[in-house]
Amino acid sequence: MLSKKIQQALNEQINEEFGSAYLYFAMSSWFKAHNLEGFASWLQVQASEETKHALKIYGYLHDQRADAELLALPAPKKIWKSALDAFEDTLKHEKHITGRINDLVALAQVDKDNATLVFLHWFVSEQVEEEASAQVVVDKLKLVAQHPGGVYLIDREMAARASA
Repeated sequence: MLSKKIQQALNEQINEEFGSAYLYFAMSSWFKAHNLEGFASWLQVQASEETKHALKIYGYLHDQRADAELLALPAPKKIWKSALDAFEDTLKHEKHITGRINDLVALAQVDKDNATLVFLHWFVSEQVEEEASAQVVVDKLKLVAQHPGGVYLIDREMAARASA
């Protein structure tokens, strides 16, 4: 049986994951409005992944006979200065989520909740991938910052990301 602290923290993480999806959908919309369909597509795939993460936690709570509580989501930011600005926000956000996952791991360790600890290991590995993916895009956008046509080329590359 999960402790009340673990249940609450996992429910808060569901909210964080759905909040991530909201943020990435907002970014996707911003890119669509600027005719950068590749970036928009990449972010839609990312939003879908974040929703799957939330549902994974939701399922774990129910498997553990705990209640999943869906909390209110704040409206995400909706305007960025540039593609680089948006992806710097993406990287910053993924680092925030990594911190949240690390806090969950620490809580599970304190509670000696081995089942939750094992469950969270997948998220630890996933966050390494999430940060790396965002960092690659930031690095590419910085590389082409002096060449406006470069954003177009990266946009085409971003469109190739397959949905998970």
